[in-house]
Amino acid sequence: MKNRNKVVQRATKESLETLIGANSEINGDLIFTGGLVVEGRVRGNLICRDGSQGAVTLSKDGVIEGSVEVAHQVLDGTVIGDVVAAEYVSLKEHARVTGNVRYNFLEMAVGAEVNGQLVHAGSETIRSTESA
Repeated sequence: MKNRNKVVQRATKESLETLIGANSEINGDLIFTGGLVVEGRVRGNLICRDGSQGAVTLSKDGVIEGSVEVAHQVLDGTVIGDVVAAEYVSLKEHARVTGNVRYNFLEMAVGAEVNGQLVHAGSETIRSTESA
C-alpha cells in the first residue's frame, strides 16, 4: 500500500501540467498527459493520452460531468459518469460518484459514496473469458 501511495503522490506532484481552478468551467472533452488537478467544473470526458501514466486529482468542491479515463485517480469531489482507472482509484471522504467505477486498486474512505457498480479489472477479464 505504501508503494502505491508513493506512485500516486509522485504522479500528481511531479508531473502537474494542468490546473482547472475553482472559478473555472470547461465544456467539452479534455485530453491530457501528466497530472491534472480539477478544482472547478468539467462538463465532458477526461481522457489521458494513450500510453501515458497520467493522474487526476479532483478537489472537494470540484465537479466532473462525464467519464474519467485516467490511470491514477484521487477523487474528493463529485463525478457524474463512469470512472475507469487502469491502476489506482482513491475515493476520499467527500467523493460522490454516480456511475460505475472500474479499477485495479481501490481505496475508499469513510463517507465516500458510489451510486453504481464497483468492478475490479480482473473481474471483467474473467467474465469475458467465461462468455466465450
